[in-house]
Amino acid sequence: MIKLTRLGGHPFVLNAELIQYVEANPDTFITLTTGDRMVVAESLDDVLARAVRYQQAKFLAPAGPVTPA
Repeated sequence: MIKLTRLGGHPFVLNAELIQYVEANPDTFITLTTGDRMVVAESLDDVLARAVRYQQAKFLAPAGPVTPA
């Protein structure tokens, strides 16, 4: 689970396992595996870093620096 913020300033927690892809357009859109889309206040790189840290916490990804592609 990762904590994010809706554009209106309301925080929420998202199950990172449901993220299909993230795009900046210029707002950050998250598309879920369910087909739902949401807009968040965080940048694409911030969402990516949080999702990677979540996976690292589950020991599914090796620990190391998180750098944007």
